[in-house]
Amino acid sequence: MSDLRILQPDDDGALRDWQYVHNTIIPTHLLSMDDVRDRAERHHLEVAYLGDVLVGCSTVRPPADATSTATVIARVLAPHRGQGFGEELYARGVGRARKWGAEVIETVVLSSNEDGLRFALTHGFVETERYLLPGETVPWIDLRLS
Repeated sequence: MSDLRILQPDDDGALRDWQYVHNTIIPTHLLSMDDVRDRAERHHLEVAYLGDVLVGCSTVRPPADATSTATVIARVLAPHRGQGFGEELYARGVGRARKWGAEVIETVVLSSNEDGLRFALTHGFVETERYLLPGETVPWIDLRLS
């Protein structure tokens, strides 16, 4: 994994890479570039490359207001799963959340993403809620690190 590069997207090219990973893994909730730019202002986004090959991305939503709960989401494209990239993205995300003062770590997984759900459960998350967003047909699963 020595060639793994993880960076905060700071231009449209890197933001498009983040968008590509997000939209590939979450096809029921496609984000426009305006959506991605908005998220980049509100959350900490990272993009991961193996050499020059895009492998994944992550999002850390900081604790809101008086809560001490942050959301950490690591996404890895299917051909690159099982190689430790999710581990690295996840560990970096948790580290960022802890720096922001998070005492509770949550994540969210689209229920059709069996690999993502398995990753979360294997890493100590427990399901707290399943729900449908308006107009969507695939449930989301909220999980909390136990």
